[in-house]
Amino acid sequence: MRFLLRWIVRLGFLAGMLLFGYLVYLYFEIGHEVEPLVHYNPPKTTQIFDRNGKLLANVFEKEHRLYVPYEQIPGRVIEALVAIEDTLFFEHHGVNPEAIFRAIIKDIKARKLVEGASTLTQQLVKSTLLTREKKIERKIKEALLSIRLEQVLTKEEILERYLNAIFFGHGYYGIKTAALGYFHKDLDKLSLKEIAVLVGMPKAPSAYDPTRHYANAMARANRVLERMKTLGWIDEATYMREIKAAPKVYDDTLTQNRAPYIVDAVVNRLQAKYPDIRRGGYRIETAVDLEYQQMARVALKFGYDAYWKRHADDGNISDTFNGAMVVLDGRSGDVLAMLGGVDHAKSPFNRAISSKRQPGSAFKPFIYETALNLGYNPESKIPDIARTYRFEEGDTEKLWQPKNYEKDYKGMITLREALVHSRNLATINLVNEIGIMTLHKRLDVFGIENLPYNLSIALGNIALSPLQMARLYSVFADMGTLHEPRLIVNLYDNLGNLVEHIERRSKQVYPKPQAYLMVDMLRDVVRRGTGRNARVRGMDVAGKTGTTNNSVDTWFCSFTPDMEAIVWFGNDDNTPLAKRETGGRTAAPVVRVFYQALVKKHPEFKRKFEEPEGVYHVKRGGRDLIYTDISPLPAEDMTPANEEIIF
Repeated sequence: MRFLLRWIVRLGFLAGMLLFGYLVYLYFEIGHEVEPLVHYNPPKTTQIFDRNGKLLANVFEKEHRLYVPYEQIPGRVIEALVAIEDTLFFEHHGVNPEAIFRAIIKDIKARKLVEGASTLTQQLVKSTLLTREKKIERKIKEALLSIRLEQVLTKEEILERYLNAIFFGHGYYGIKTAALGYFHKDLDKLSLKEIAVLVGMPKAPSAYDPTRHYANAMARANRVLERMKTLGWIDEATYMREIKAAPKVYDDTLTQNRAPYIVDAVVNRLQAKYPDIRRGGYRIETAVDLEYQQMARVALKFGYDAYWKRHADDGNISDTFNGAMVVLDGRSGDVLAMLGGVDHAKSPFNRAISSKRQPGSAFKPFIYETALNLGYNPESKIPDIARTYRFEEGDTEKLWQPKNYEKDYKGMITLREALVHSRNLATINLVNEIGIMTLHKRLDVFGIENLPYNLSIALGNIALSPLQMARLYSVFADMGTLHEPRLIVNLYDNLGNLVEHIERRSKQVYPKPQAYLMVDMLRDVVRRGTGRNARVRGMDVAGKTGTTNNSVDTWFCSFTPDMEAIVWFGNDDNTPLAKRETGGRTAAPVVRVFYQALVKKHPEFKRKFEEPEGVYHVKRGGRDLIYTDISPLPAEDMTPANEEIIF
C-alpha cells in the first residue's frame, strides 16, 4: 500500500512538474502575442469640423473609436470601472487566484462553466487577442498572456488600452466614443450616474445599451454605484442622489454626417496623400459653415420642388433632374457651403465638383470684362444684328446662324444692355471685334481648359463644374481678385499635431475700377434684366443667368458685397429641361431664397457694394454714367445699318 502511495505521489509530482514546465514553455512561446497591445495602435475615427468647430461627420472604416489617453480619463471613471469589474486590479499581476478558485468551485457544482473570474487585464486580452469561446485551453492562454502583459505594461497603460478597446454597444468602441455618442459630453463633463452607465456596459453591451434598454442600463449603473458605496468610495448622500438620476440619452447615427457632399469631397481630396484618412484618427477643420450649408440645402430644395410643381402634369419630365450649389466667402474664396445634389441619400454623385456642364450665357461677363480692359465702356455700342457664319466640318461646309433667345434684333446696343438682357448676337459680334486670339490671350490668366477657338465661346460652349464657375466669379465678387476655392483649412493627427495647413491662394487679375464696371453691370442684370428673380429687398445682388440650347443647363452665378452663390440645374442624362425653363426662372430664385435667409440671420452683413477709387461719374441725358481711365465714355454714337455678312 505504501509502495502504491509513493508511486502515486511521484507520478503526481512528475505530472505537476510537467504541467509547470509546459506552462513555462507556453508562457515564453506565446509571449510575443501581446505585441499588438504593447504597441497598441487601433483604427481611430477621423472627425471633420466646420469653421466654427461644429462636427460635420465621423469617418471610419469598421470601428468608430475616438481615442483618449490615460491622462485625460477622469479618476471617477477609473474608480467606477475597478469597483464593478476588478476591485483588486492594482494589486494582482494579471490574474486573481482567489476569484479563480471561487469560480472553479461554482463551475464544479454546476458541472459546466457558469462564472468567470477575469481581471480587467484578462478581459483586455480576450477582447483584443483571443476568441470568446469558453474552453480550458483558451482560458490558460488568456491567463498566461495577461501575466505576460502585466510584465511589460504599467497598470495605467493597461487601463488606457482597455477603455479604448472595449465595445460599448451601439457601434461605439472606447469610452470617449460612448460618452459623446450616448450623452453628447466629453469624459470630464459626465455625471457619476453617466459614468456608471458606461462602465457597466462592457459585460453585456447589447443588453445594457441605454438607447434600447434604458431600464436595464440604469439598473446596472445603480449596481455600480452600490458597489462604490460599499467600498467607501462614495458617501451615502452621493449614492442616494445618483441612483435617482435619469440622464438623457441620445440615439445618434454613428457617422453623424450633417454635410455628406462636403464630407465626401474632403475625404476624396485627402485619400491619395493620406491613405489612412479613415482610420488614422485625424481632425480635419474645414472652411464650411454648417449654418450656411443648411440655408443652401433649403434654398436648393426650394428650386427643385418649384420645378416639379410647375410641371406636375407633364409626363415627359426626366427623373434625372437635379441641381448643385456652391457658396463662397466673397473676400477669401473659402467654401462656406456646397451641395452636389438635392438629396445625397438618393444620389451621392457630387455635381458641384464632378459634373462638367456648359455655362451658356453665364460665361459672357468674362468676354465683356475683356472688352472693358481693352478700352470699351459699359456705354460703348456693339451691333445686335444677325450674321451667318460658314465653317467646315470634315469635308462638309456648314452654316451657323445664331439667334437671340427672344428671336429679335436691337441694332446697335450698349455693352450694358447687351449683358443685362443676355443678347447672344451682340456678344458674338463683340467677340468678332475683340478677336479670338486676343480673347484667348486675355483669358489665359484663368487657366480654363479646352476653351474653344471659335465664336461658340461667346455662348459659353465650355465644360465647367459649379465649383469652377464659383472660382471664376470670385474675380468679380472681390473686385478683380481671383480666389482658389479653399475647402480644407487644417489637418491634425490623432495626437493633435498640425500635419498640414492649407493657405488661401489668390491673385489680382483685374484693376479694381475695371472690375467694378462689371459689378455695376451685373447688378443691373438682377435689378432689371434676366436675373430679376434673384432680387432681395435692401441688398445689392449681382449676377448672370446662363441657359444653354434647349435648356439642357440652367445657371445663376451671383454675388453680394460679402458672399458668392452659384446655382445649377439640369438633367443628369443631358436631356433638355421642360419648356420655358431658363437660368432666370429655374436657378435665380434659389439665390434669392438663400440670400433672404442669410440677411435675416445676419443683418450685420454688408448691403451695398463699395465703389473703389478710380471710378468716375458723369450725368448724361438724365443718367448717371460711370467710367475709368482705361474705359472712358464713348465720344459719339456709331450706328451702322443692319447687315448680314457671310464669312
